[in-house]
Amino acid sequence: MNGPSADTVPFRISIPESAAADLRDRLRRTRWPEPETVDDWSQGTRLSYVRELCRYWTQEYDWAAAEARLNRFAQFTTEIDGLRIHFLHVRSPHPDAVPLLITHGWPSSVAEFHKVIDPLVDPVAFGGDAADAFHVVCPSLPGFGFSGKPSGTGWGTERIADAWDRLMSRLGYARYGAQGGDWGARITMALGRRHPENVVGIHLSMVPFHEPENTADLTGRERSALESLARHRAQGTAYATVMATRPQSIGYGLTDSPAALAAWIVEKFQAWGDCDGDPGTAFTHDELLDNLTLYWIPATGASAARIYWESFAAATGDDGPVPVPAGCSVFPADYYRPSRRLAEPQFPDLRHWNELDKGGHFAALEQPSTLVSEVRAAFRLFR
Repeated sequence: MNGPSADTVPFRISIPESAAADLRDRLRRTRWPEPETVDDWSQGTRLSYVRELCRYWTQEYDWAAAEARLNRFAQFTTEIDGLRIHFLHVRSPHPDAVPLLITHGWPSSVAEFHKVIDPLVDPVAFGGDAADAFHVVCPSLPGFGFSGKPSGTGWGTERIADAWDRLMSRLGYARYGAQGGDWGARITMALGRRHPENVVGIHLSMVPFHEPENTADLTGRERSALESLARHRAQGTAYATVMATRPQSIGYGLTDSPAALAAWIVEKFQAWGDCDGDPGTAFTHDELLDNLTLYWIPATGASAARIYWESFAAATGDDGPVPVPAGCSVFPADYYRPSRRLAEPQFPDLRHWNELDKGGHFAALEQPSTLVSEVRAAFRLFR
């Protein structure tokens, strides 16, 4: 395929000055709460941090430069199952490149992948081998970014996986690989289960797993992983419960107040990034705000939250083994950190496994070179 099909439309992000002015005005008029009564993030996003980030958003964030960054890669829209889907599509100059579908999660966006697209598409330009090249497709999830907002129910992970398979077929890719973390990992696994005839293999940068019933023979490392996951569920999943049960209620604040949106989303970058408690050590203000802008400008606070309501409520039971070849990269600051033994029941054809020493939940932003190396290593075993 040499270009987009007749069913796809070129797209560019355009941020009107009026929208930027409105955001600055709202930020200036924010009614702030009092500071937290602890000296850490255990009560949520710290007032001093979110005020500084919003000050930067108001006074220093360069909207023209941001628009240029967000338009760096070719973008398109297409309609699938009655919904507009926005996606990046970057073809490799190397003829034997493997099509690779990369899916983000919440609270992320396609902006998370900007550091990894070029080296995946043209490894030679980065000192690599043409045999590792990919044609890269990065769709925005339904209700996220510039994809359409579903007006009815039913857009859970399985339906999204089916839509992604149709997207790849529409782009001329009969066989393709898939990669993802967070919701992207679950959608990638659903693709492997539901469309194994089309999926060359999958790579996950977050590795969901079923906790073992028998814990008597667990190693110390496995016990630590289970204890960490238990702490996350006990102390760090209120956001998911809210969005899985009342996405509309939280959506009002996330759509009306940029300060609320920033506090709600950036907390997860602090909690899940490999940043030792300080998100500034892993993410620049511009990186965080480019991602926030893809929630604020299209007003997706409620529609993005609904992926939790849709997917948690569906409970289809479609969580069995993934039959296609799989590769998994476990990053040390993520909340899922299984051993290979704990993960293997999900992946009967597990060909690549690696436990990294740096990085967290947002691997493409935090450790882009490592993630690129991991994807290449996995797909060498799939091609």
